[in-house]
Amino acid sequence: MLTHAQIWGALDRLAARAGLSASGLAKKAGLDPTTFNKSKRITPDGRPRWPSTESVAKSLAATGCTVEAFVQLIDENARPPAKAVPLIGFAEAGAGGYFDDGGFPVGKGWDEIPFPAINDEHAYALEISGNSMEPAYRDGTIIMISPAASIRRGDRVVVKTRDGEVMVKELKRRTTKTVELRSVNSDHGDRSLPVRDVEWIARVMWASQ
Repeated sequence: MLTHAQIWGALDRLAARAGLSASGLAKKAGLDPTTFNKSKRITPDGRPRWPSTESVAKSLAATGCTVEAFVQLIDENARPPAKAVPLIGFAEAGAGGYFDDGGFPVGKGWDEIPFPAINDEHAYALEISGNSMEPAYRDGTIIMISPAASIRRGDRVVVKTRDGEVMVKELKRRTTKTVELRSVNSDHGDRSLPVRDVEWIARVMWASQ
């Protein structure tokens, strides 16, 4: 039998796996930011308040997590099966031969790392080098990319331009003509790119820090 503590613990671990706080997860899922706060888990008269099926479903969709993977998170001692995920250095991502025109990994120059419960057979990892993306990503951070995931305003994304430039930004706005990007490092300016200059955009699903 599932307990109140197990379900809330699984949501906390889901948030942590996505690099978010409980309130950050709720906001990303399109819910009130206080939905998953610890103060909301017990009613004023002391009864346990359970998260709704809708709020859990929206959280899974927002993080790209399957129901099966969420079940694994319910048991904090469970070890989900690891999958080999392709890995290259971020600095190499702009070179030819690693991606097709849609941003899916191809070629033979990839390394591999194990990663549990990833719900995208085309997912891949990039290893950050240098400090140009601090404080968001430090040197050595591994970011997991899902080229098949839907992208919404506010998501962190990897963008590759047709001239081979690769960057990690936050999506501010996307129209039929332009892609507006916010820098993850305040020392670097925001970017606005014509859609015709963008080869592909893929969502950052997870970071190792």
